[in-house]
Amino acid sequence: MNPTPEKTASKATELLRLHQAPEILQLVNVWDAITAKVIADIPGTQALATAGHSIAASFGYEDGEHIPLATMLEAVGRIAASTDLPVTADLDRGYGNPGETVRKAIGVGVVGANIEDQMRPLAQSVAQMKAAADAGAAEGIDFVLNARTDAFLRGADHDPREVLDAAIERGRAYLEVGAACIFVPGKLDEPTVKALVAGIGHGKVSVINVPGSLSPAKLQELGVARISYGPWTQRVALTALADAATALMNNGSLPDGTRTLN
Repeated sequence: MNPTPEKTASKATELLRLHQAPEILQLVNVWDAITAKVIADIPGTQALATAGHSIAASFGYEDGEHIPLATMLEAVGRIAASTDLPVTADLDRGYGNPGETVRKAIGVGVVGANIEDQMRPLAQSVAQMKAAADAGAAEGIDFVLNARTDAFLRGADHDPREVLDAAIERGRAYLEVGAACIFVPGKLDEPTVKALVAGIGHGKVSVINVPGSLSPAKLQELGVARISYGPWTQRVALTALADAATALMNNGSLPDGTRTLN
């Protein structure tokens, strides 16, 4: 897991290009080297994103920086080393030092990252996003910061207009300090997505798709730059495993059509 600076820089430039392209970027989240290989081999895959929740779960940790940073960096480094595609990593809040965490992630081949604001005071959140973006610039690469605002995740008890305004205000502020894209997770309806794109910028909004979300085609039509799927891809895999195991325990057999992908 010792990528060359030239290779890392090339992957970063490509990841930034994919975020700026007119076509929406779909990132099917992975959590280890074999899931990275499987997804990388799917036609149409242009880049990979790690799911921090899924990596933590695979090591037996709860989500939210309970997994040690060294363990997370080793995991994302193995993913980056397993593919020639650009890899962006979920780095939670930045483990207390977003700049240093980004620097270390670049060192293992990661060329983009999600950093969460968790709705901390705006000035503090802007400072952490700036530190992450500045770390990428200091390493001399086009590091893609997908700055995440948790306005909708934490705004269930607030006025919807205030939640939307907060997401837009934070998104604009993070773009000003070097973020390439603004990640607004939540199950968002069409009017909300339209308002976010109008407020933050066309091609500057990133969303997560969950069961019942808008289709990729609709999101592209609305001007969204990027879709990811977070822990849901691991949940799909675990559901298939649980269903198969249930069948086996009931005198069944392995599912027809199971492929040797490992």
